[in-house]
Amino acid sequence: MLLHLAQQHPDSNIVGLEISNRCLVRAEERIVKRSLHNVRVIHAPAETALNHLFAPDSLSEVHINFPDPWFKSRHEHRRLMQRSTVDVIINRLKPGARLYLATDIIEYAEMSAELLAETPQLDNVLDTPWTSAVPGRTPTKYEQKARREGRDCYFFIYQRNDQPGPAIPVIKEMVMPHVVLESPLSFEAIQDAFEPIEHNEPDLHINVQYVYQGKRALLFETHVKEPTIDQRVALNLLTRDTPGELTLQLSMLGHPRPTAGVHAAANLIADWLLSLHPDTRIIKRKTRSTED
Repeated sequence: MLLHLAQQHPDSNIVGLEISNRCLVRAEERIVKRSLHNVRVIHAPAETALNHLFAPDSLSEVHINFPDPWFKSRHEHRRLMQRSTVDVIINRLKPGARLYLATDIIEYAEMSAELLAETPQLDNVLDTPWTSAVPGRTPTKYEQKARREGRDCYFFIYQRNDQPGPAIPVIKEMVMPHVVLESPLSFEAIQDAFEPIEHNEPDLHINVQYVYQGKRALLFETHVKEPTIDQRVALNLLTRDTPGELTLQLSMLGHPRPTAGVHAAANLIADWLLSLHPDTRIIKRKTRSTED
């Protein structure tokens, strides 16, 4: 589907979103092999990319192909088709742009039909809530698998109208969190004192899970979960040229985004380091409070 769209629309920029690294690598190989210059793939959940990477009124089409249904009730919040995601899609679509959805799960189709019918900013292009076939559609591998296994497929086509939608700005990156400390403690002493740090708010979960020691650094393995992005990041405590001085900063391992939650995680670690010894002090703190 992705490569077909790129070939059919050579003057458009096509972006594919994928959470499977294996599928992403395969897509990149095919893009290079076919010398396609108008398509890119991004390793990210759709919810994250929509909120962080695309501007309002910037998308001409959105294609959602066979999303994970997350059958268990405790996993419902992970479903792509839910109110918050549809709202951000509405905001990112241009007037007249189209939303395409395909699924082979009847329960997911029924849930999506109800959700889309309750969205006044979208008009159903079809005469029915969904259709079982779309002429000219290029089948995806999941669609082919569903057909082979005897499952029906359900296709939706909706168009963005002129009704105003929710105002959802792009979540922009912040500067990198950066804390300079002075401490008499060695890395060994800091590591020995470490216990997992957990912080929970309604829209923020932080878990500093492990600490690892290198020659000139400590690495704090940290899980930061926010409404639009879920990251596992490394915050490094590094020695400086001045004896006793340390720098806490975000590692670029895995290309993390310096969100408000990551800044909050840096503040948690810095405050924990302060608590370890009365002579530890903050020299400079360039972080954002979650209350800012």
